[in-house]
Amino acid sequence: MRGQDREDALKKFIKEGGLEDDFEYRPDEYSLRFDANYKLIKDKKTKKFKEQDVQRGKNFILAEEVLNELRNFVDSEESSASFNSFKTIQQKWKDIGDVPSQNSRTLWANYNALIHRFYDQRSIYFELKELDRRKNYEAKLILCDKAEALVDEENLREAIKGLNDLHHEFKHLGPVPQEVQEELWQRFKAASDKVYERRKAFVHVLKAELHENLIKKQELIEKIKLFIEFQSDRIKEWNEKTKELVELQKTWEKIGGLPKDKAKLINKEFWSSFKKFFSNKHQFFKKLDADRYEHLVKKQALVEQAKGLKDSEEWEKTANELKKLQNLWREIGPVPEKMRKRLYEEFKSCCDHFFDKRREGQKSSQDDYKENLKKKKSIIEEIGKLKKDADNSLDKFNELRKQFLVAGFVPKKNIGSIKEDFQKAIEEFLSVITVLNVKQKTEISLEAEFAGLAGTEHSENELYHKEQSVRRQINKLEDDIALWQNNLEFFAHSKSTDKLREEVNKKIDDASVHVDSLKRQLKMLRKL
Repeated sequence: MRGQDREDALKKFIKEGGLEDDFEYRPDEYSLRFDANYKLIKDKKTKKFKEQDVQRGKNFILAEEVLNELRNFVDSEESSASFNSFKTIQQKWKDIGDVPSQNSRTLWANYNALIHRFYDQRSIYFELKELDRRKNYEAKLILCDKAEALVDEENLREAIKGLNDLHHEFKHLGPVPQEVQEELWQRFKAASDKVYERRKAFVHVLKAELHENLIKKQELIEKIKLFIEFQSDRIKEWNEKTKELVELQKTWEKIGGLPKDKAKLINKEFWSSFKKFFSNKHQFFKKLDADRYEHLVKKQALVEQAKGLKDSEEWEKTANELKKLQNLWREIGPVPEKMRKRLYEEFKSCCDHFFDKRREGQKSSQDDYKENLKKKKSIIEEIGKLKKDADNSLDKFNELRKQFLVAGFVPKKNIGSIKEDFQKAIEEFLSVITVLNVKQKTEISLEAEFAGLAGTEHSENELYHKEQSVRRQINKLEDDIALWQNNLEFFAHSKSTDKLREEVNKKIDDASVHVDSLKRQLKMLRKL
Protein backbone atom coordinates (compact mmCIF):
# COMPACT_ATOMS: atom_id res chain seq x y z
CA MET A 1 0.00 0.00 0.00
CA ARG A 2 2.86 2.35 0.88
CA GLY A 3 4.44 1.68 -2.49
CA GLN A 4 1.18 2.53 -4.25
CA ASP A 5 0.86 5.80 -2.25
CA ARG A 6 4.39 6.75 -3.26
CA GLU A 7 3.76 5.90 -6.91
CA ASP A 8 0.55 7.99 -6.92
CA ALA A 9 2.37 10.91 -5.28
CA LEU A 10 5.20 10.65 -7.88
CA LYS A 11 2.74 10.64 -10.80
CA LYS A 12 0.98 13.66 -9.32
CA PHE A 13 4.34 15.45 -8.79
CA ILE A 14 5.42 14.83 -12.41
CA LYS A 15 1.97 15.83 -13.69
CA GLU A 16 2.29 19.15 -11.87
CA GLY A 17 5.58 19.84 -13.66
CA GLY A 18 8.13 18.34 -11.30
CA LEU A 19 11.12 16.15 -12.20
CA GLU A 20 11.37 12.60 -10.95
CA ASP A 21 14.91 13.23 -9.61
CA ASP A 22 13.54 16.10 -7.46
CA PHE A 23 10.74 14.00 -6.02
CA GLU A 24 10.89 13.25 -2.30
CA TYR A 25 8.10 11.17 -0.83
CA ARG A 26 6.91 12.32 2.56
CA PRO A 27 4.40 10.04 4.23
CA ASP A 28 1.67 11.59 6.38
CA GLU A 29 1.83 11.76 10.19
CA TYR A 30 -0.24 8.58 10.72
CA SER A 31 2.06 6.55 8.41
CA LEU A 32 5.22 7.84 10.09
CA ARG A 33 3.88 6.99 13.53
CA PHE A 34 2.77 3.55 12.37
CA ASP A 35 6.14 2.82 10.71
CA ALA A 36 8.08 3.89 13.79
CA ASN A 37 6.04 1.68 16.13
CA TYR A 38 5.99 -1.22 13.67
CA LYS A 39 9.80 -1.13 13.26
CA LEU A 40 10.31 -0.93 17.03
CA ILE A 41 8.11 -3.98 17.66
CA LYS A 42 9.65 -5.89 14.75
CA ASP A 43 13.20 -5.15 15.94
CA LYS A 44 12.37 -6.28 19.48
CA LYS A 45 10.73 -9.44 18.16
CA THR A 46 13.69 -10.24 15.90
CA LYS A 47 16.14 -9.62 18.72
CA LYS A 48 14.12 -11.86 21.06
CA PHE A 49 13.95 -14.70 18.52
CA LYS A 50 17.68 -14.43 17.82
CA GLU A 51 18.44 -14.56 21.53
CA GLN A 52 16.18 -17.61 21.89
CA ASP A 53 17.88 -19.34 18.92
CA VAL A 54 21.31 -18.62 20.37
CA GLN A 55 20.23 -19.93 23.79
CA ARG A 56 18.71 -23.07 22.25
CA GLY A 57 22.03 -23.69 20.47
CA LYS A 58 23.89 -23.34 23.75
CA ASN A 59 21.35 -25.59 25.46
CA PHE A 60 21.86 -28.23 22.75
CA ILE A 61 25.59 -28.24 23.41
CA LEU A 62 24.96 -28.52 27.17
CA ALA A 63 22.46 -31.36 26.57
CA GLU A 64 25.04 -33.27 24.50
CA GLU A 65 27.60 -32.79 27.26
CA VAL A 66 25.14 -34.02 29.93
CA LEU A 67 24.24 -37.05 27.77
CA ASN A 68 27.92 -37.90 27.40
CA GLU A 69 28.38 -37.50 31.13
CA LEU A 70 25.36 -39.71 31.78
CA ARG A 71 26.52 -42.27 29.24
CA ASN A 72 29.96 -42.44 30.87
CA PHE A 73 28.35 -42.67 34.28
CA VAL A 74 26.03 -45.53 33.26
CA ASP A 75 28.87 -47.48 31.66
CA SER A 76 31.29 -46.95 34.55
CA GLU A 77 31.69 -48.94 37.74
CA GLU A 78 31.10 -45.78 39.75
CA SER A 79 27.44 -45.85 38.88
CA SER A 80 26.80 -48.75 41.18
CA ALA A 81 28.05 -46.87 44.23
CA SER A 82 27.18 -43.20 43.64
CA PHE A 83 23.43 -42.68 43.16
CA ASN A 84 23.79 -39.03 44.20
CA SER A 85 25.96 -38.37 41.15
CA PHE A 86 23.17 -39.78 38.99
CA LYS A 87 20.64 -37.38 40.55
CA THR A 88 23.05 -34.48 39.99
CA ILE A 89 23.25 -35.34 36.28
CA GLN A 90 19.43 -35.54 36.12
CA GLN A 91 19.17 -32.08 37.68
CA LYS A 92 21.63 -30.68 35.15
CA TRP A 93 19.42 -32.08 32.40
CA LYS A 94 16.28 -30.49 33.86
CA ASP A 95 18.00 -27.09 34.19
CA ILE A 96 19.13 -26.89 30.56
CA GLY A 97 15.91 -25.46 29.05
CA ASP A 98 14.67 -25.50 25.42
CA VAL A 99 16.81 -26.84 22.57
CA PRO A 100 16.30 -26.53 18.78
CA SER A 101 13.11 -28.38 17.84
CA GLN A 102 14.87 -30.48 15.20
CA ASN A 103 17.15 -31.95 17.88
CA SER A 104 14.64 -32.29 20.74
CA ARG A 105 13.20 -35.73 19.88
CA THR A 106 16.63 -37.35 19.43
CA LEU A 107 17.99 -35.85 22.65
CA TRP A 108 14.99 -37.05 24.66
CA ALA A 109 15.16 -40.52 23.14
CA ASN A 110 18.84 -40.83 24.05
CA TYR A 111 18.22 -39.46 27.55
CA ASN A 112 15.32 -41.83 28.29
CA ALA A 113 17.27 -44.78 26.90
CA LEU A 114 20.19 -44.04 29.22
CA ILE A 115 17.86 -43.60 32.20
CA HIS A 116 16.21 -46.97 31.54
CA ARG A 117 19.60 -48.60 31.10
CA PHE A 118 20.65 -47.20 34.45
CA TYR A 119 17.59 -48.60 36.26
CA ASP A 120 17.29 -51.88 34.33
CA GLN A 121 20.94 -52.95 34.37
CA ARG A 122 21.66 -52.19 37.98
CA SER A 123 19.40 -54.21 40.28
CA ILE A 124 21.37 -52.97 43.23
CA TYR A 125 19.57 -49.68 42.86
CA PHE A 126 16.09 -51.19 42.58
CA GLU A 127 14.97 -49.93 45.95
CA LEU A 128 16.38 -46.48 45.23
CA LYS A 129 14.60 -46.51 41.87
CA GLU A 130 11.29 -47.30 43.51
CA LEU A 131 11.82 -44.64 46.12
CA ASP A 132 12.62 -42.13 43.41
CA ARG A 133 9.49 -43.11 41.49
CA ARG A 134 7.43 -42.76 44.66
CA LYS A 135 8.78 -39.26 45.15
CA ASN A 136 8.00 -38.47 41.52
CA TYR A 137 4.48 -39.81 42.10
CA GLU A 138 3.96 -37.56 45.12
CA ALA A 139 5.30 -34.57 43.22
CA LYS A 140 2.99 -35.29 40.27
CA LEU A 141 0.03 -35.59 42.63
CA ILE A 142 0.75 -32.01 43.69
CA LEU A 143 0.88 -31.02 40.02
CA CYS A 144 -2.54 -32.64 39.53
CA ASP A 145 -3.94 -30.60 42.42
CA LYS A 146 -2.55 -27.43 40.89
CA ALA A 147 -3.95 -28.29 37.46
CA GLU A 148 -7.40 -28.94 38.94
CA ALA A 149 -7.24 -25.58 40.76
CA LEU A 150 -6.61 -23.84 37.43
CA VAL A 151 -10.04 -24.95 36.21
CA ASP A 152 -11.59 -22.26 38.44
CA GLU A 153 -9.00 -19.57 37.64
CA GLU A 154 -10.94 -16.49 36.42
CA ASN A 155 -8.09 -15.14 34.30
CA LEU A 156 -8.03 -17.56 31.37
CA ARG A 157 -4.73 -16.23 30.06
CA GLU A 158 -3.05 -16.88 33.39
CA ALA A 159 -4.70 -20.32 33.59
CA ILE A 160 -3.29 -21.36 30.17
CA LYS A 161 0.16 -20.05 31.05
CA GLY A 162 0.12 -21.84 34.40
CA LEU A 163 -1.05 -25.09 32.80
CA ASN A 164 1.76 -24.97 30.25
CA ASP A 165 4.26 -24.56 33.07
CA LEU A 166 2.73 -27.57 34.91
CA HIS A 167 3.00 -29.71 31.75
CA HIS A 168 6.64 -28.77 31.41
CA GLU A 169 7.30 -29.73 35.05
CA PHE A 170 5.23 -32.95 34.77
CA LYS A 171 7.26 -34.02 31.77
CA HIS A 172 10.61 -33.44 33.52
CA LEU A 173 9.85 -35.09 36.86
CA GLY A 174 10.68 -38.60 35.69
CA PRO A 175 8.88 -41.97 35.94
CA VAL A 176 6.36 -43.07 38.60
CA PRO A 177 5.39 -46.58 39.74
CA GLN A 178 4.01 -48.51 36.78
CA GLU A 179 0.73 -49.42 38.50
CA VAL A 180 -0.32 -45.76 39.03
CA GLN A 181 1.19 -44.28 35.90
CA GLU A 182 -1.96 -44.40 33.71
CA GLU A 183 -4.31 -43.33 36.49
CA LEU A 184 -2.08 -40.36 37.35
CA TRP A 185 -1.79 -39.26 33.73
CA GLN A 186 -5.55 -39.50 33.16
CA ARG A 187 -6.20 -37.29 36.21
CA PHE A 188 -3.71 -34.69 35.03
CA LYS A 189 -5.09 -34.86 31.48
CA ALA A 190 -8.71 -34.47 32.67
CA ALA A 191 -7.88 -31.24 34.50
CA SER A 192 -5.95 -30.02 31.46
CA ASP A 193 -8.86 -30.81 29.13
CA LYS A 194 -11.23 -28.72 31.27
CA VAL A 195 -8.93 -25.70 31.02
CA TYR A 196 -8.51 -26.21 27.28
CA GLU A 197 -12.30 -26.54 26.93
CA ARG A 198 -12.63 -23.12 28.54
CA ARG A 199 -10.15 -21.76 26.04
CA LYS A 200 -12.12 -23.35 23.21
CA ALA A 201 -15.34 -21.71 24.45
CA PHE A 202 -13.54 -18.37 24.79
CA VAL A 203 -12.24 -18.59 21.23
CA HIS A 204 -15.77 -19.37 20.03
CA VAL A 205 -17.15 -16.25 21.76
CA LEU A 206 -14.23 -14.19 20.51
CA LYS A 207 -14.94 -15.24 16.92
CA ALA A 208 -18.56 -14.13 17.33
CA GLU A 209 -17.44 -10.75 18.70
CA LEU A 210 -14.95 -10.28 15.89
CA HIS A 211 -17.65 -11.09 13.34
CA GLU A 212 -19.97 -8.53 14.97
CA ASN A 213 -17.14 -5.97 14.86
CA LEU A 214 -16.73 -6.76 11.16
CA ILE A 215 -20.38 -5.94 10.47
CA LYS A 216 -20.17 -2.66 12.41
CA LYS A 217 -17.01 -1.57 10.62
CA GLN A 218 -18.48 -2.44 7.22
CA GLU A 219 -21.39 -0.12 8.08
CA LEU A 220 -18.92 2.64 8.96
CA ILE A 221 -17.13 2.10 5.65
CA GLU A 222 -20.41 2.77 3.81
CA LYS A 223 -20.85 5.98 5.81
CA ILE A 224 -17.30 7.21 5.24
CA LYS A 225 -17.64 6.70 1.47
CA LEU A 226 -20.15 9.59 1.48
CA PHE A 227 -17.39 11.90 2.74
CA ILE A 228 -15.36 11.25 -0.41
CA GLU A 229 -18.12 12.88 -2.50
CA PHE A 230 -18.38 15.96 -0.23
CA GLN A 231 -17.62 19.31 -1.90
CA SER A 232 -18.11 22.87 -0.66
CA ASP A 233 -16.68 26.36 -1.16
CA ARG A 234 -17.02 27.26 2.52
CA ILE A 235 -14.26 26.77 5.10
CA LYS A 236 -16.85 26.40 7.85
CA GLU A 237 -18.62 23.52 6.08
CA TRP A 238 -15.31 21.70 5.47
CA ASN A 239 -14.44 22.02 9.16
CA GLU A 240 -17.90 20.81 10.23
CA LYS A 241 -17.55 17.79 7.95
CA THR A 242 -14.10 17.15 9.37
CA LYS A 243 -15.59 17.03 12.89
CA GLU A 244 -18.12 14.44 11.71
CA LEU A 245 -15.34 12.34 10.19
CA VAL A 246 -13.27 12.50 13.38
CA GLU A 247 -16.31 11.23 15.31
CA LEU A 248 -16.56 8.31 12.86
CA GLN A 249 -12.89 7.62 13.46
CA LYS A 250 -13.47 7.53 17.23
CA THR A 251 -16.35 5.08 16.73
CA TRP A 252 -14.13 2.93 14.50
CA GLU A 253 -11.37 2.78 17.10
CA LYS A 254 -13.82 1.89 19.90
CA ILE A 255 -15.30 -1.10 18.04
CA GLY A 256 -12.31 -3.40 18.52
CA GLY A 257 -10.54 -6.13 16.53
CA LEU A 258 -11.52 -7.97 13.35
CA PRO A 259 -11.19 -11.53 12.05
CA LYS A 260 -7.57 -12.00 11.00
CA ASP A 261 -8.41 -12.93 7.40
CA LYS A 262 -10.52 -9.76 6.95
CA ALA A 263 -8.61 -7.19 9.01
CA LYS A 264 -6.13 -6.00 6.38
CA LEU A 265 -8.73 -5.48 3.64
CA ILE A 266 -11.30 -3.77 5.89
CA ASN A 267 -8.72 -1.44 7.45
CA LYS A 268 -7.36 -0.53 4.04
CA GLU A 269 -10.84 0.30 2.73
CA PHE A 270 -11.65 2.55 5.71
CA TRP A 271 -8.36 4.42 5.87
CA SER A 272 -8.25 4.89 2.07
CA SER A 273 -11.57 6.75 2.25
CA PHE A 274 -10.33 8.66 5.29
CA LYS A 275 -7.20 9.83 3.47
CA LYS A 276 -9.19 10.67 0.32
CA PHE A 277 -11.39 13.10 2.25
CA PHE A 278 -8.38 14.94 3.65
CA SER A 279 -6.80 14.94 0.21
CA ASN A 280 -9.94 16.65 -1.14
CA LYS A 281 -9.83 19.11 1.74
CA HIS A 282 -6.20 19.88 0.95
CA GLN A 283 -7.17 20.57 -2.68
CA PHE A 284 -9.91 22.93 -1.48
CA PHE A 285 -7.48 24.98 0.59
CA LYS A 286 -5.01 24.91 -2.26
CA LYS A 287 -7.69 26.34 -4.57
CA LEU A 288 -8.59 28.89 -1.89
CA ASP A 289 -5.00 30.11 -1.94
CA ALA A 290 -5.14 30.30 -5.74
CA ASP A 291 -8.36 32.35 -5.53
CA ARG A 292 -6.72 34.77 -3.12
CA TYR A 293 -3.86 35.32 -5.54
CA GLU A 294 -6.44 35.94 -8.26
CA HIS A 295 -8.09 38.52 -5.98
CA LEU A 296 -4.64 40.06 -5.48
CA VAL A 297 -4.24 40.64 -9.23
CA LYS A 298 -7.71 42.25 -9.44
CA LYS A 299 -7.08 44.56 -6.47
CA GLN A 300 -3.69 45.54 -7.85
CA ALA A 301 -5.54 46.62 -11.01
CA LEU A 302 -7.92 48.74 -8.87
CA VAL A 303 -4.92 50.37 -7.20
CA GLU A 304 -3.56 51.37 -10.60
CA GLN A 305 -6.95 52.85 -11.57
CA ALA A 306 -7.10 54.78 -8.29
CA LYS A 307 -3.62 56.17 -8.92
CA GLY A 308 -4.84 57.47 -12.30
CA LEU A 309 -7.82 59.21 -10.68
CA LYS A 310 -6.31 60.69 -7.51
CA ASP A 311 -5.12 63.99 -9.13
CA SER A 312 -8.33 64.66 -11.10
CA GLU A 313 -10.25 67.89 -10.38
CA GLU A 314 -13.55 66.66 -11.81
CA TRP A 315 -14.84 66.35 -8.27
CA GLU A 316 -18.23 64.71 -8.65
CA LYS A 317 -17.37 62.43 -11.58
CA THR A 318 -14.12 61.24 -10.02
CA ALA A 319 -15.73 60.84 -6.59
CA ASN A 320 -18.34 58.54 -8.10
CA GLU A 321 -15.70 56.54 -9.97
CA LEU A 322 -13.62 56.11 -6.83
CA LYS A 323 -16.72 55.00 -4.90
CA LYS A 324 -17.34 52.37 -7.59
CA LEU A 325 -13.74 51.20 -7.20
CA GLN A 326 -14.28 51.01 -3.43
CA ASN A 327 -17.39 48.88 -3.93
CA LEU A 328 -15.51 46.60 -6.33
CA TRP A 329 -12.72 46.34 -3.75
CA ARG A 330 -15.20 45.07 -1.16
CA GLU A 331 -16.76 42.54 -3.56
CA ILE A 332 -13.53 40.96 -4.80
CA GLY A 333 -12.75 39.08 -1.61
CA PRO A 334 -9.64 38.48 0.53
CA VAL A 335 -6.05 38.45 -0.74
CA PRO A 336 -3.02 36.62 0.75
CA GLU A 337 -2.55 37.81 4.32
CA LYS A 338 1.04 38.97 3.80
CA MET A 339 -0.12 41.39 1.04
CA ARG A 340 -3.42 42.53 2.56
CA LYS A 341 -2.30 45.50 4.68
CA ARG A 342 0.21 46.97 2.22
CA LEU A 343 -2.20 46.74 -0.73
CA TYR A 344 -5.05 48.28 1.25
CA GLU A 345 -2.88 51.17 2.47
CA GLU A 346 -1.82 51.89 -1.11
CA PHE A 347 -5.44 51.92 -2.33
CA LYS A 348 -6.58 53.98 0.66
CA SER A 349 -3.86 56.60 0.20
CA CYS A 350 -5.02 57.22 -3.40
CA CYS A 351 -8.63 57.68 -2.27
CA ASP A 352 -7.62 59.91 0.66
CA HIS A 353 -5.46 62.04 -1.61
CA PHE A 354 -8.38 62.78 -3.94
CA PHE A 355 -11.01 63.42 -1.24
CA ASP A 356 -8.64 65.70 0.70
CA LYS A 357 -8.10 67.75 -2.46
CA ARG A 358 -11.84 67.86 -3.12
CA ARG A 359 -12.52 69.20 0.35
CA GLU A 360 -9.93 71.91 -0.19
CA GLY A 361 -11.53 72.84 -3.52
CA GLN A 362 -15.02 73.07 -2.07
CA LYS A 363 -15.65 76.22 -0.03
CA SER A 364 -18.75 75.85 2.07
CA SER A 365 -20.49 78.74 3.70
CA GLN A 366 -19.34 79.11 7.28
CA ASP A 367 -22.59 80.94 8.12
CA ASP A 368 -24.58 77.87 7.03
CA TYR A 369 -22.35 75.66 9.15
CA LYS A 370 -22.96 77.85 12.21
CA GLU A 371 -26.70 77.78 11.61
CA ASN A 372 -26.60 73.99 11.30
CA LEU A 373 -24.69 73.86 14.59
CA LYS A 374 -27.48 75.82 16.32
CA LYS A 375 -30.09 73.44 14.91
CA LYS A 376 -28.19 70.38 16.12
CA LYS A 377 -27.70 71.83 19.60
CA SER A 378 -31.43 72.57 19.76
CA ILE A 379 -32.25 69.00 18.74
CA ILE A 380 -29.90 67.65 21.41
CA GLU A 381 -31.67 69.79 24.04
CA GLU A 382 -35.06 68.47 22.86
CA ILE A 383 -33.83 64.88 23.18
CA GLY A 384 -32.64 65.67 26.71
CA LYS A 385 -36.14 66.84 27.69
CA LEU A 386 -37.69 63.56 26.51
CA LYS A 387 -36.02 61.62 29.36
CA LYS A 388 -38.80 62.64 31.77
CA ASP A 389 -41.35 60.55 29.86
CA ALA A 390 -39.13 58.33 27.75
CA ASP A 391 -41.52 55.39 27.28
CA ASN A 392 -44.17 57.66 25.71
CA SER A 393 -41.71 59.72 23.66
CA LEU A 394 -40.16 57.05 21.41
CA ASP A 395 -41.76 58.41 18.20
CA LYS A 396 -40.63 61.94 18.99
CA PHE A 397 -37.16 60.60 19.84
CA ASN A 398 -36.90 58.87 16.44
CA GLU A 399 -38.11 62.02 14.65
CA LEU A 400 -35.46 64.16 16.36
CA ARG A 401 -32.78 61.65 15.39
CA LYS A 402 -33.79 61.98 11.73
CA GLN A 403 -33.77 65.80 11.98
CA PHE A 404 -30.27 65.70 13.38
CA LEU A 405 -29.03 63.60 10.47
CA VAL A 406 -30.38 66.03 7.81
CA ALA A 407 -29.38 69.22 9.63
CA GLY A 408 -26.17 69.55 7.54
CA PHE A 409 -22.49 70.15 8.25
CA VAL A 410 -21.14 72.16 11.20
CA PRO A 411 -17.86 74.10 11.57
CA LYS A 412 -14.86 71.79 11.61
CA LYS A 413 -13.85 72.79 15.16
CA ASN A 414 -17.30 71.75 16.47
CA ILE A 415 -17.57 68.39 14.71
CA GLY A 416 -16.09 66.35 17.58
CA SER A 417 -18.00 68.06 20.39
CA ILE A 418 -21.40 67.99 18.64
CA LYS A 419 -20.95 64.27 17.89
CA GLU A 420 -20.14 63.60 21.54
CA ASP A 421 -23.11 65.65 22.79
CA PHE A 422 -25.49 63.89 20.41
CA GLN A 423 -24.18 60.45 21.38
CA LYS A 424 -24.42 61.33 25.07
CA ALA A 425 -28.03 62.50 24.70
CA ILE A 426 -28.91 59.27 22.90
CA GLU A 427 -27.28 57.12 25.61
CA GLU A 428 -29.02 59.01 28.44
CA PHE A 429 -32.43 58.58 26.76
CA LEU A 430 -31.80 54.85 26.21
CA SER A 431 -30.75 54.41 29.84
CA VAL A 432 -34.21 55.37 31.11
CA ILE A 433 -36.55 53.98 28.44
CA THR A 434 -38.03 50.54 29.31
CA VAL A 435 -40.03 49.62 26.19
CA LEU A 436 -36.88 48.69 24.25
CA ASN A 437 -34.81 45.55 24.80
CA VAL A 438 -31.03 45.47 25.04
CA LYS A 439 -30.56 44.51 21.37
CA GLN A 440 -32.77 47.40 20.17
CA LYS A 441 -30.93 49.87 22.41
CA THR A 442 -27.57 48.65 21.12
CA GLU A 443 -28.66 49.06 17.49
CA ILE A 444 -29.96 52.61 18.13
CA SER A 445 -26.71 53.52 19.87
CA LEU A 446 -24.65 52.20 16.96
CA GLU A 447 -26.88 53.99 14.44
CA ALA A 448 -26.33 57.23 16.34
CA GLU A 449 -22.57 56.68 16.33
CA PHE A 450 -22.52 55.93 12.59
CA ALA A 451 -24.94 58.80 11.89
CA GLY A 452 -22.45 61.09 13.58
CA LEU A 453 -19.89 59.97 11.02
CA ALA A 454 -22.32 60.48 8.13
CA GLY A 455 -23.19 64.02 9.22
CA THR A 456 -19.66 65.43 8.94
CA GLU A 457 -17.85 67.21 6.14
CA HIS A 458 -15.55 64.19 5.79
CA SER A 459 -18.38 61.68 5.97
CA GLU A 460 -17.49 59.73 2.81
CA ASN A 461 -13.95 59.10 3.96
CA GLU A 462 -14.90 58.43 7.59
CA LEU A 463 -17.67 56.01 6.65
CA TYR A 464 -15.33 54.25 4.26
CA HIS A 465 -12.64 53.95 6.94
CA LYS A 466 -15.15 52.71 9.48
CA GLU A 467 -16.54 50.13 7.05
CA GLN A 468 -13.05 48.93 6.17
CA SER A 469 -12.18 48.66 9.86
CA VAL A 470 -15.26 46.51 10.52
CA ARG A 471 -14.49 44.35 7.47
CA ARG A 472 -10.92 43.82 8.63
CA GLN A 473 -12.15 42.74 12.05
CA ILE A 474 -14.61 40.29 10.46
CA ASN A 475 -11.94 38.84 8.16
CA LYS A 476 -9.47 38.55 11.02
CA LEU A 477 -11.98 36.77 13.26
CA GLU A 478 -13.15 34.42 10.49
CA ASP A 479 -9.54 33.52 9.68
CA ASP A 480 -8.90 32.87 13.39
CA ILE A 481 -12.01 30.68 13.63
CA ALA A 482 -10.94 28.67 10.57
CA LEU A 483 -7.43 28.24 12.00
CA TRP A 484 -8.72 27.12 15.42
CA GLN A 485 -11.17 24.68 13.87
CA ASN A 486 -8.45 23.25 11.67
CA ASN A 487 -6.09 22.87 14.66
CA LEU A 488 -8.74 20.90 16.57
CA GLU A 489 -8.37 18.07 14.03
CA PHE A 490 -4.80 17.43 15.16
CA PHE A 491 -5.49 17.29 18.89
CA ALA A 492 -4.92 13.84 20.32
CA HIS A 493 -7.92 12.36 22.12
CA SER A 494 -6.82 12.12 25.71
CA LYS A 495 -7.67 13.54 29.12
CA SER A 496 -4.66 15.83 28.95
CA THR A 497 -5.99 17.63 25.84
CA ASP A 498 -9.69 17.77 26.75
CA LYS A 499 -9.29 21.01 28.72
CA LEU A 500 -7.34 22.64 25.88
CA ARG A 501 -10.00 21.48 23.39
CA GLU A 502 -12.72 23.09 25.54
CA GLU A 503 -10.77 26.38 25.68
CA VAL A 504 -10.39 26.47 21.89
CA ASN A 505 -14.10 25.69 21.37
CA LYS A 506 -15.01 28.58 23.72
CA LYS A 507 -12.76 30.93 21.75
CA ILE A 508 -14.50 29.84 18.54
CA ASP A 509 -17.97 30.44 20.05
CA ASP A 510 -17.02 33.89 21.41
CA ALA A 511 -15.46 34.90 18.09
CA SER A 512 -18.58 33.74 16.19
CA VAL A 513 -20.82 35.93 18.39
CA HIS A 514 -18.50 38.88 17.78
CA VAL A 515 -18.59 38.28 14.00
CA ASP A 516 -22.41 38.34 14.03
CA SER A 517 -22.34 41.65 15.89
CA LEU A 518 -19.83 43.15 13.43
CA LYS A 519 -21.91 42.00 10.46
CA ARG A 520 -24.94 43.84 11.89
CA GLN A 521 -22.77 46.95 12.19
CA LEU A 522 -21.65 46.56 8.58
CA LYS A 523 -25.28 46.31 7.48
CA MET A 524 -26.05 49.60 9.27
CA LEU A 525 -23.08 51.34 7.61
CA ARG A 526 -24.25 50.31 4.15
CA LYS A 527 -27.61 52.03 4.75
CA LEU A 528 -25.96 55.41 5.35
